[in-house]
Amino acid sequence: MRFQKPRGTHDVLPGESYAWRWLESTFFELAGRFGYREIRTPMFEDAELFVRTSGETSDVVSKEMYRFTDKGGRDVALKPEGTAPALRAYLEHSLGAQGGVTRLCYNTPFFRYDRPQKGRFRQAHQVGLELVGSSSPLADAEVIEVTTRFFAALGLDDTLVKLNSLGRDACRDAYRAAILEYAEPFLRDAPEDYRDKVRKNPLRLLDSKDPTTQEALVGCPSVLQFLEDESRARFDRLQGLLQEAGIAFRVSPEIVRGLDYYTETVFEVHSERLGAQTALCGGGRYDDLVEELGGSPTPSVGVGIGIERALMVVEELGSLPVEEGPLAFAVAAGPETATFVRALARTLRDEGIACMVDVGEKSLKSQMKQVDRANARYALIVGESEVAGDRVTVRDLVSGTQSDVSRDELPFWLKARRP
Repeated sequence: MRFQKPRGTHDVLPGESYAWRWLESTFFELAGRFGYREIRTPMFEDAELFVRTSGETSDVVSKEMYRFTDKGGRDVALKPEGTAPALRAYLEHSLGAQGGVTRLCYNTPFFRYDRPQKGRFRQAHQVGLELVGSSSPLADAEVIEVTTRFFAALGLDDTLVKLNSLGRDACRDAYRAAILEYAEPFLRDAPEDYRDKVRKNPLRLLDSKDPTTQEALVGCPSVLQFLEDESRARFDRLQGLLQEAGIAFRVSPEIVRGLDYYTETVFEVHSERLGAQTALCGGGRYDDLVEELGGSPTPSVGVGIGIERALMVVEELGSLPVEEGPLAFAVAAGPETATFVRALARTLRDEGIACMVDVGEKSLKSQMKQVDRANARYALIVGESEVAGDRVTVRDLVSGTQSDVSRDELPFWLKARRP
């Protein structure tokens, strides 16, 4: 019996993994420049963690979460997002005990039982930022700036941030009531269980992708009409900070995000070069989340960026980096030179130079075919005369030229020509 990968998953093959490493290293290098430090959390958690943070009626919890009882009778779930586990770890290990701001970054798989489609998988991956301990709009602006700089580093330098504010409790309570009142004619004929879910969190109506729902909400009041004075001043200052940083943005009251824990700022990053599906990622502020998990009130803001989505976009733009082959492939002209070739390869690797050798004891002709398949830049050909003179014949596979280089000088010779 031959097995296949589970539906909704993706094997990252050697030809693709280079692009993944490039994206991940780009993200961590940039995040490190802003002072973010990596955190790694388990793939599964207590299911109640996500019920408490995402909301019992959210699609993530009610429809998409991989939730099961383990052999010890514990209710656990594969993590459907990265923020709640990161903040659970923040509390459990007292990362904020010294006071001040804690900056965390991560790269994690996440799991959602959803209908697989292009760019959407049941096991997907995301990189993310969590800035914990600051209520200032400067924190929101920093997270957004890192995010837009990251996409610029991937080749997407024309991004647009769609920005909104959900205000605080008074704002959201008033806005929920306004949405329910406006949507009453639409909800009147809806199933009772659907009406119950909407009443628990009317904001989810605005996050719906259903065309009928979207049409029913055309003309619905904006949340910005209900902002408290403090939240309005905060939102205005955030816009000024984004202008100061040269970040293109548009105030977009329709952006609400799909999880219960967001407060104040919410945002999405879009690119108009992508056609209909312009969204790249989203994030926002969740000042009540740490307290919801049993900690003291701690303001926090963050973002999650889907790796598959980002790579798909970069590929569509033709900006994916091309993996280069090893700099060198050492070739034994005959079995009597194989020991010399293996020692030569070890020396080069010790000097930080990628060098392959044949492990099948093939003929010279077969080895040269391997050199081509490996996409090596230089073939290091060693025959009996090279061994006798402690030298190497170096063939440049791009120009076709050959050079005679001493064994001792070869590492320096190759390093001087390394891209």
